[in-house]
Amino acid sequence: MKPLFDFLIKLFILTVILWGVIYWGYTKYPLDLPTVFTAWVMVALNALIGYLLFEYAFDRESRIFTLIVFGGLTLRLLVIMALVLVINLLHMVKPIDFVVSFISFYCIYLVVEILGYQKKNQLKKNAARNG
Repeated sequence: MKPLFDFLIKLFILTVILWGVIYWGYTKYPLDLPTVFTAWVMVALNALIGYLLFEYAFDRESRIFTLIVFGGLTLRLLVIMALVLVINLLHMVKPIDFVVSFISFYCIYLVVEILGYQKKNQLKKNAARNG
């Protein structure tokens, strides 16, 4: 469970840093915080679910691993796209703030998610070499 804990700690630290930057930007530029928060929640949950699916599928056979990881990726993408569409159609957010926040958060959290995958793979390789 250590890689999951490391991933959650990195996610937490990144979140604190990002929200510090957002509040700093909020003092300088007009920014709709509920809109930014909505984008952040969507992306953070997406990254967390993606990593949890990876953890679940990690020691499974190759076919099952691929089905869970890539099937989960497809399902997560469809859900996110539907949420973005509904949120924008219902005018629940300011579109520019939402799009910029969503894309920024998505790119940053995707990097953290990929680094989490790499860390888990590296731990498995090290265990195989040492064991």
